[in-house]
Amino acid sequence: MNDILHGLGAAAAFGGVGVVLLLLGIVLVDVLTPGRLGRQIWVERNRNAAVLLSSALLGIGGIVFTAILYTYEDFGKGLVSTASFGVLGLVLMAVAFWVVDVLTPGKLGAILVDPEPHPAVWVTASCNLAVAAIVSASIA
Repeated sequence: MNDILHGLGAAAAFGGVGVVLLLLGIVLVDVLTPGRLGRQIWVERNRNAAVLLSSALLGIGGIVFTAILYTYEDFGKGLVSTASFGVLGLVLMAVAFWVVDVLTPGKLGAILVDPEPHPAVWVTASCNLAVAAIVSASIA
């Protein structure tokens, strides 16, 4: 019974770290794009914004999953490692966003939340997932 309770506690702690990282991902995408992201997605039904946010959330989820699975057996170290790799993933996604913005015409944030479908959203979403895959591979 103690094993089950210990497992539930660990799952709750790792889940808490994961949720915080996902919330930070939402804040990051909101900061990088003009307007209120929640309004654009849920009220205006902006598909570009939804794809962009979804890619960031899937990327962070993948990093957190990999970190939980492959980092330290020690609970405390594993928790810190998971949080650290998640934050690193967010920072690298922001850097990649900035690099794409610098290398391409227009203001990337504005393009990505335009109500008209734009191929740049798929490129940026792919970049988010690629960054997450790179961070995840470095963990394992």
